[in-house]
Amino acid sequence: MLPSHLVRFARLAILVFGLLACCGSAFAGDLADFNAAVELASGHNRVAIGYLRTGNTDLASIELDRLRSAWSALTARFAGKRPDAFDGNALYGTTLVNISTRLVAADMMLKSGRGDSAAQSLNAIRGDLYELRKSSGIVVLADCVRDANAVADAIMQFNKNDLDWTKSSTRFGIANKASIYGYVLDRCDGIASATVHNSPEFRRLVDGARAGLELIPKAIATRDTNLLHRILIELRSFDNLLAFRFG
Repeated sequence: MLPSHLVRFARLAILVFGLLACCGSAFAGDLADFNAAVELASGHNRVAIGYLRTGNTDLASIELDRLRSAWSALTARFAGKRPDAFDGNALYGTTLVNISTRLVAADMMLKSGRGDSAAQSLNAIRGDLYELRKSSGIVVLADCVRDANAVADAIMQFNKNDLDWTKSSTRFGIANKASIYGYVLDRCDGIASATVHNSPEFRRLVDGARAGLELIPKAIATRDTNLLHRILIELRSFDNLLAFRFG
């Protein structure tokens, strides 16, 4: 249960949201502008999570402040004038309020020295946005990367020393998960904007992951557990960096 002051904040946020919805907004609710505003905030979120992962709370605090500022600007613009793509979506209003509440909670956790709890709040924001867009049939690169992360998690179940190559479920399971991951990577590559698609960083991660996937049939054919281990370790690295930079 949230502390009482967070509950009061959430109620205030709901009230503000209702007033904005009632009175309208001077800004247009364009989906491309909304997505760009979300990505601006998400960029700060990713960096803050990265700093928390390495224990650099001072820099994480700076990014959290930037994130809160970016999110405040987004809600001021889009709380009362949602993009048409979200018309009728009951998650829209609650998501904006929930994220505002999570940001307050993350700030409090960070200032009290509870970096892990702050990171949990920030990671939950990514899930909130994913579910919001999914419920309206909207897909952006960050969502595709999240889907890729989930498939990569499934592949990692085969990263163990006691693989039984005699079982068809092992061989076909690895091949199937690798095929799905390749498909999702191709999808992400197609979703990415021209700027991101052609950036050296994005190309290195996507093409590097693809190169690893191309070696998996050899590992299966030769039943080489060590080769598969090396492939999956490298794949996990590429996948984590995709999530950190673009997820």
